[in-house]
Amino acid sequence: MEGKFPKIKIVISGAAVTTPCRPDIHKIAYEIGKELAKKDILILTGATTGVPLWVAKGAYENGGFVIGISPARSYKEHIKVYKLPTEYHHTILYTGESYSGRNILLIKMGDGVMFICGRMGTLNEFTIAFEEEKPMGVLLNSGGTEKYFHDIVVTAKRGRGKIIWEADYKILIEKLIKLIIKERRI
Repeated sequence: MEGKFPKIKIVISGAAVTTPCRPDIHKIAYEIGKELAKKDILILTGATTGVPLWVAKGAYENGGFVIGISPARSYKEHIKVYKLPTEYHHTILYTGESYSGRNILLIKMGDGVMFICGRMGTLNEFTIAFEEEKPMGVLLNSGGTEKYFHDIVVTAKRGRGKIIWEADYKILIEKLIKLIIKERRI
């Protein structure tokens, strides 16, 4: 029986602390969330602060659907131990896997991953997504560890991966969605 594909799920990977990012990153992240909401994309975040939260806010406030994947075991641990936000998410799933375990689950849950700026966790998610052969979109010139991604791919000598490199977030979103749809075809 042939059915309709479920909604496309895009993971947002980006710096939880935005100091290494370009100065207008909050505005860009919000606009990315808004654009993804317009396209009816289900957004997955690490239920954290910074870039992922701004994307979540943009989507949430514009009719998008946002799910957070938390490193914590429970709501209480999410708030008290990890000190992570709950706003701008329709639901948060608690993994109990700490940050590194959460990162693996988060990346595996998405149909594709968008990278916006970054620090160590984003770098970790980038290598997981590359290893898992996920469709990936990198927002060029967004700051932080994003500037190392291309060198990592070249140095690894494992092929080019399924990566779109783009400085314009609207073009990046369009190309990433097309790549995800192409990958879904049986």
